[in-house]
Amino acid sequence: MKTDKKDKELDIAYFLSFCIEQYKNKHQMSGEEVATLFERYGVLPYLEDNFEVLHTQSHQWLMDEIEELIDRRKSEAKK
Repeated sequence: MKTDKKDKELDIAYFLSFCIEQYKNKHQMSGEEVATLFERYGVLPYLEDNFEVLHTQSHQWLMDEIEELIDRRKSEAKK
């Protein structure tokens, strides 16, 4: 059904914006800084691809997951 697909797309969009806001507040960054960081390390595609599992987790767990992802990708980039 189209409605279900549209609803899921909206759910994912809300989830991504929630993650951006939470990360921004936790690290006292601007939205632009978070967007640049997330773009550099592919955070949003990761969150979207894993939405089904991730959206059920606590905000603290999500922040830890995002930080680990960024750290892992920074390390990979140095190799």
